[in-house]
Amino acid sequence: MVERQRADARRNYARILAVAEEEVAARGADASLEQIARTAGVGSATVRRHFPTRRALLEAVSRTRIAALSARAQELTGRGDSRDALLEWLGEVVAYCVSARGLAVALSYDDSAADPVHENSCSRSLEEAGGPLLGRAVRDGAVAAGVTVGDLITLAVGIVLATEHRGDPAAEADRLFRLAVEGLSPRA
Repeated sequence: MVERQRADARRNYARILAVAEEEVAARGADASLEQIARTAGVGSATVRRHFPTRRALLEAVSRTRIAALSARAQELTGRGDSRDALLEWLGEVVAYCVSARGLAVALSYDDSAADPVHENSCSRSLEEAGGPLLGRAVRDGAVAAGVTVGDLITLAVGIVLATEHRGDPAAEADRLFRLAVEGLSPRA
């Protein structure tokens, strides 16, 4: 009987996650947990057992995208100009956050008061992945010392959240990201 419950729980988790991915893609971070439960054919208590918080749900939905961004950071580490590699990766983080509704919100959760059980695994993964890229750019003098990957992720998330309701969020986010990178000074 216990084995059957485990198999049922695994099936429920997979079904809930698949439905949640669709709902978050359609409605963003405010996707209704009750709607997810109805569509998955389970009770809302089952959804909450697997995902006790909205944050847990968003992080689970974003896990594949975070893994892809982390892999991309590894690909870019050590390649070409260190500033260009870092900016290419950050541009991809911005683009991913625009296309993957809910990802920016998942990355924006504050960990300052969180306990280790509830820390932001999405942010932590990206910070670990981007660390070598940023470290190399700082060593090369291409980025100011003291800048952290957390700072850069916060900047990217802020841009995405500020542009998500614009006519063309991807173009606006990219434009503002380039503005932040290049600064306000005219080109010489």
